[in-house]
Amino acid sequence: MPAVTVADITVLPRVSEVAGARARTIKSVTTAPSGYEGEGFPVRRTFAGIDMAELDPFIMMDQMGEVEYAPGEPKGTPWHPHRGFETVTYIIDGIFDHQDNNGGGGRISNGDTQWMTAGAGILHIETPPESLVISGGLFHGFQLWVNLPAAKKWSAPAYQDVRAKDVALLSSHDGGALIRLIAGEVDGREGPGTTQTPITLIHATLAAGAELRLPWRKDYNALVYVAAGLGYVGDEHRPVQTGQSTVFGDGDTIVVRAADAQESRSPEMELFILGGAPIKEPVAWMGPFVMNTKREVLQAFEDFQKGLLGTVPAIYKDDAKKPLNRSGEGSKQSSTSTPQNVQSDASEVLKVHGAPTEMQEG
Repeated sequence: MPAVTVADITVLPRVSEVAGARARTIKSVTTAPSGYEGEGFPVRRTFAGIDMAELDPFIMMDQMGEVEYAPGEPKGTPWHPHRGFETVTYIIDGIFDHQDNNGGGGRISNGDTQWMTAGAGILHIETPPESLVISGGLFHGFQLWVNLPAAKKWSAPAYQDVRAKDVALLSSHDGGALIRLIAGEVDGREGPGTTQTPITLIHATLAAGAELRLPWRKDYNALVYVAAGLGYVGDEHRPVQTGQSTVFGDGDTIVVRAADAQESRSPEMELFILGGAPIKEPVAWMGPFVMNTKREVLQAFEDFQKGLLGTVPAIYKDDAKKPLNRSGEGSKQSSTSTPQNVQSDASEVLKVHGAPTEMQEG
């Protein structure tokens, strides 16, 4: 798990140890089931089994891989739509290409992040480059879905690259943990990612026996996923291992300690740490659309099938130029055309990310 590393961790700024800080309590520890998404790459559904209210403002997160592809095996997703949230794709090992019909996109590799705001609607595709398909190789990363409040669900689509070289690097107080701050703020330092919904996002690596006591905003929820390794969470020293997510309760500090003995294949403990300000609005989610009501989700499917979320390649029709407002007005056109090279069958669209095929409301 190379991602971003440093030759000498002792030169990095250290997270302050706050006297009298209260460790966050442990609400739950769950184990992620394994599955496949897109055209068949392996994933762990990291938030499976966690109540949606505990996740707010997050919707879902997948650990993609870690997998060593043989030549011809690397896979991605076909063109597909999104509306109402942001996708965050972080690559630890391997290469991924992104394109969208709003003009955003590019290639991300070790330690890079691509941040796509779907907003009112977008079409995009995520694929390994042809060279990787031919050669095969290691692939490992995460994709996170971040909800948008109702006031921002109809915002214009946007895209940003967060390069590995721009990620803020810190170390734990004991110098045993490398903290990669991708977005948000920790101990007065900020990551490079610009977020529509206030969140903090971190990839941390703990050496065997190291302890991380991370100051955390009281108004944010707190989640820690173990991507690799063995350890303990909270001052309760609750044991955790690869593939498990911890939901933390109230307190000032996230506490994680790496076990003294790690597995030979994972000599260090790898963590994905995230939290944000809960939106506290109704959620209706089905397939690639995350809205506030069931009606809005069904409208999104209708808009997509009419070609109103865009075309590939971009062909701007008169009926698609009209802005979509929160009530859906402007989307109810008579056009029956569909995006070129895009599967418009709702049942196929539902399969792309392994998202719920039935309406989820919370």
